[in-house]
Amino acid sequence: MSTLDDWIDEVARELGIEELVDPEVVTPLVLDMTKDVAHGVARPAAPITAYLLGLAVGRSAGSGPAEPELAQGLADLVAARARDRGQP
Repeated sequence: MSTLDDWIDEVARELGIEELVDPEVVTPLVLDMTKDVAHGVARPAAPITAYLLGLAVGRSAGSGPAEPELAQGLADLVAARARDRGQP
């Protein structure tokens, strides 16, 4: 297990959400999303977007789209913004 996986497990335990968090799913999902936002929008937008994604996931738990679908929606939004700015 990596230091990052250990940290995710520790934070999830502290927040009382360890049964909801799988580091193998969370890590690439959040890192890819924040990378896309940091490069496609602005660096400070990455952690804020991660927080907003967390709020959306929490609000929709069990009743709406799951993390991958919400993260894909954000990736699509970043790509559309890049296209609007004439970026590849």
